[in-house]
Amino acid sequence: MNFEFDGTIWFWRGPAPWYFVTIPEEYSRDLKAISSAVTYGWGVIPVVVQVGGTRWKTSLFPKDDLYIVPIKAAVRKAERLDDGDEVTVWLEVNVFPDRGE
Repeated sequence: MNFEFDGTIWFWRGPAPWYFVTIPEEYSRDLKAISSAVTYGWGVIPVVVQVGGTRWKTSLFPKDDLYIVPIKAAVRKAERLDDGDEVTVWLEVNVFPDRGE
C-alpha cells in the first residue's frame, strides 16, 4: 500500500519532544483497516517514508483516531524543514512485512 499526501509539520513538546505530520483521515482509516496485519505492537505501523529527496524507515503512531509520521532531525536538516512547514509525504506500507528485518 502506497500513498502520498500533503501535511503540516508540527512540534510535540512532550517529555520526548519530536516533530510529526498528521496523516489525513481518509488514509488513517485505510491504515487502521490493515493495522492488525502490519503492526508489530502498540498499534505502530512500520513504513518507508519520503519527503523531498530524503527517504527513510520509521513507524507511524496512532493519535486521536489518526496516524502521525515522525520527521527526524536528519530529514528536517536535509530538506530545510521546520515547524509549520507544508510538505508532501510519500508512504509505503508493506502489508506482509519481513519481521526479521
